[in-house]
Amino acid sequence: MKRMNFRQIWNMSFGFLGIQFGFALQNGNASRILQTFGADVEHLSLFWLAAPLTGMIVQPIIGHYSDRTWNRLGRRKPYFLVGALCTALALVLLPNAGLITVLLPPVLIGAGLLMLMDASINVAMEPFRALVADNLPDAQRSTGFSVQTFLIGVGAVAGSWLPYILAEYAGVPKTAPPGQVPDNVILSFYIGAAILAGAIGWTIITTREYSPQERARFSPAGEEAAAPSKGILSVFRDFSTMPVAMRQLGLVQFFSWFALFSMWVFTTPAIAQHVYQVLPGDTSSERFADAGNQVGILFGIYNGVSAVYALCLPALARATSRKTAHALSLSAGGLCLLWLYFIKTPAMLVYPMIGVGLAWGSILSMPYAMLSSVLPVHKMGVYMGIFNFFITFPQIVNGLLGGVIVKYCFGGQAIYALSMAGVFMLLAAVAVLYVKDGSGKSKVTL
Repeated sequence: MKRMNFRQIWNMSFGFLGIQFGFALQNGNASRILQTFGADVEHLSLFWLAAPLTGMIVQPIIGHYSDRTWNRLGRRKPYFLVGALCTALALVLLPNAGLITVLLPPVLIGAGLLMLMDASINVAMEPFRALVADNLPDAQRSTGFSVQTFLIGVGAVAGSWLPYILAEYAGVPKTAPPGQVPDNVILSFYIGAAILAGAIGWTIITTREYSPQERARFSPAGEEAAAPSKGILSVFRDFSTMPVAMRQLGLVQFFSWFALFSMWVFTTPAIAQHVYQVLPGDTSSERFADAGNQVGILFGIYNGVSAVYALCLPALARATSRKTAHALSLSAGGLCLLWLYFIKTPAMLVYPMIGVGLAWGSILSMPYAMLSSVLPVHKMGVYMGIFNFFITFPQIVNGLLGGVIVKYCFGGQAIYALSMAGVFMLLAAVAVLYVKDGSGKSKVTL
């Protein structure tokens, strides 16, 4: 397999900038939109179940079929295109759910559109992960996933900050009557739809995929003679025969993504209650709007940090090991999530986001770099999709239990959900030390 130059790697990964732009808009504003449409804080995690549920179902299926697809667009690119168009449509419709409430309440329509957006993002996202492993030799995969993480960070910063920029610098209204989404959020989603479609279109136009004949020449002896497909049921067989390192990474992913889900769902109500002193049920005041915009800024900061940190991760991994670099990054994120409880002023909130950004940057690259070293080439797509189970399952667990914990254990105080997230992030840091990394240095460093 030929080495790719930096420009080729950049073009191949550029679509992720658009995906993450839309994903950041969703992460920073979905809870705010659902609360505007009438959702209670303790029910937010249930609405957010749309993301992991669709991911658990969609990604292995897309991975399975994209491994077996080849047409005039290529192997992975047809899925990019369909995912981009559907995600753009969902971005346009979600903040306008209140306008299409003919048969159902707006909060249910919003939840349905959130599910459509998540399913569409998953259709586009999983083949992007597999594309890096398809086109790059193992020696370049850490670089490839790090470039992806950098572009993810750039897209996420822009998507997270856009509502604030439109409100504070472009004069777009940031408040609206009860039950209506502010104009700055609506316009941000429109812009996000255009950027997402354009970025994925750029990757489709500029990136060449290897044909099945070319890929057969790259495969180790015997690997091209893979067992014939038994249809989608073969996904379950592949799940039961996954490599040991993949199972070990599954525990790391469980703790990591349980923490991330808590952060995404509960940061807006936590900051509104704990820092801005917003009363429960208040979703139309200027203080609630300021809290929501501040969360966008905070999410932009951690994504910006992750973008810069992604460029440093390959060097850190070479100097230590992949898993040591990942453990250090997760530890920084866990400690900074715990720090949020002790902050009472908005200005201080930016500092913990640095540690969260280090963890996020590593989560988006190091597990995939470690995983791709132990996967068979002809099943890269399906195993990348199956690996998504270890991302979606902890989110489903959190979605079912998180709201109950906040209501009955934390007395409705969402800030404690962020503290819980910090503990889980630290558990992930410990778990990664026991992963068998096939290519990285194997030493355990405490």
